[in-house]
Amino acid sequence: MSLNTLPPDRLSLTLNALADPTRRAILARLSLGESTVNELAEPFEMSLPAVSKHLKVLERAGLISRSRTAQWRPCKLEPEPLKEVDMWLRDYRKMWEQRLDRLEAYLKELQAKETPVQSAKPKDDRDGDIK
Repeated sequence: MSLNTLPPDRLSLTLNALADPTRRAILARLSLGESTVNELAEPFEMSLPAVSKHLKVLERAGLISRSRTAQWRPCKLEPEPLKEVDMWLRDYRKMWEQRLDRLEAYLKELQAKETPVQSAKPKDDRDGDIK
């Protein structure tokens, strides 16, 4: 099996789903609580089938789930894939924090080595003439 035919891993599915601003907006809305497809579609100038396609991507990535209560099909945020992204980013965040800490220490070291420039005042003799 070539690399191109391997099924995407969960992290890749999640990152792909998060790559679209419409899907991120849908997730932000769902962070406030369950919503129907119609409620989720309201702020967007797109058809219900287009919103439904976005929801399918989010559902495939495990970021949302849909249930059925009579005619009502609420969508619900599923945070687990976001936690996995956070865990994956944690090592990178730690690396960058360490690098920035080292840069800060280096800059402080450079500032400590700088000597204040002393202004050279001309000496005046007793009669007030400056030489």
